[in-house]
Amino acid sequence: MFYWFYRHLDVNIFQYITVRAGIAFFIAFILTLILMPKFIRWAKSRSDGQPIYELAPENHQKKVGTPTMGGVVFIFSMLIATLLTAKLNNFYVVGGLLTIVLFSLIGIKDDMAKLFYKSNSAGLSSKSKLMLQTLASIVVISVLFIYNHSTELYTPFFKLPLFDMSFFAGFLWILVIIGTSNAVNLTDGLDGLATVPSIIGFFTLSIIVYITGHSIISSYLLLPNIQIIGELCILGSAFAGSLIAFLWFNSHPAQVFMGDSGSLPIGAFMGYMAIACKSEILLILIGFIFVIETVSVILQVGSFKIRKKRIFLMAPIHHHFEEKGWKENKIIVRFWIIAFMTNLLALMSLKLR
Repeated sequence: MFYWFYRHLDVNIFQYITVRAGIAFFIAFILTLILMPKFIRWAKSRSDGQPIYELAPENHQKKVGTPTMGGVVFIFSMLIATLLTAKLNNFYVVGGLLTIVLFSLIGIKDDMAKLFYKSNSAGLSSKSKLMLQTLASIVVISVLFIYNHSTELYTPFFKLPLFDMSFFAGFLWILVIIGTSNAVNLTDGLDGLATVPSIIGFFTLSIIVYITGHSIISSYLLLPNIQIIGELCILGSAFAGSLIAFLWFNSHPAQVFMGDSGSLPIGAFMGYMAIACKSEILLILIGFIFVIETVSVILQVGSFKIRKKRIFLMAPIHHHFEEKGWKENKIIVRFWIIAFMTNLLALMSLKLR
């Protein structure tokens, strides 16, 4: 809508991506801030509380009954903000919207099953969820292939791409989208733990996307230049705005949880943004908290199957620190600090090429 003002009413300020990204941020922020209390009241009236995993640390049992599926609200808010501010004829925007909607639907299906049966284990099975995520990822990457998105693989600290992945890029992209989606889902175990690293990650990726789409800045920093990708930072900005408003209610002690309906699309879109701006490898730094949470689960499961011994007291690793006696707030804030520092390193790497 705001771009329409520029095209048809000659309101020149709305031609700038940065302006529309700022507007998207505040629309998503305000909408989430208004709608979330209404959603919390509605969920409480229906007794739609989050089922707590039976083996979770003992102090988590007091969270029984906290409303979940808050992701539906902030996803709705960021979609409205995007529809009002972004160019909808841009295929990167279309691919981003597809990613968010498809993974949100998977998350909603999973959350609804858990709420209906009042059990954390009643959601989608791991195989069913993986199959649906794979199908959704194939749809998304098909858009990228149809419009000839670059299949070259770039890495931090190198000016030129390592090689052209060609058709095999599809396998990497599917892995990135599904892996990041599930990594954020694993991290979402403490109040606000996944929210702030996601906000920081979206700010970082939005900066990289904007630079990649800007011919002068990308040339100066020796980054790939993808001319129409800049529009994608509007979606990243809208996501960050809606998540900051969500944090108002999700900070410890949480009044609402995001559920799979929030965590799955957050991770999937983060992966999509990294693919779009050729930062698949740099995503390891940008989403470092999500990486170490996932690796801790892989190591724990692998060690128990091979050695019949556990490496951590409990996985994911945030539960390990809880079992060691760390207060929930201390774990959360320290993980936020790590996320901030690794994202700062990711941005610094743009100059070191």
